Amino acid sequence: MRAVVTVMGKDRTGIIAKTSTLLAENGVNILDIAQTILQDIFTMTMMVDIEKCSIGFDELAAKLDELGREIGLEIRIQHSDIFNSMHRI
Repeated sequence: MRAVVTVMGKDRTGIIAKTSTLLAENGVNILDIAQTILQDIFTMTMMVDIEKCSIGFDELAAKLDELGREIGLEIRIQHSDIFNSMHRI
């Protein structure tokens, strides 16, 4: 089962480290990652495998949201099929 994690906000040190640590601590494997910085705005998209996640999807989403609030970013997770349907042209 796959999901898409998106991160956006003002660039600062440790964004990738903190996000990937939270995912790893909960059994989520990062399959692909793309990130860019436009002036001082950081954006990142990750394709992750949540099959072996040790907590429920809603709990993982809440933990990512909480991390985002702590470091001043917006962090969201969506099942990949929902993400793909929303972004289909």
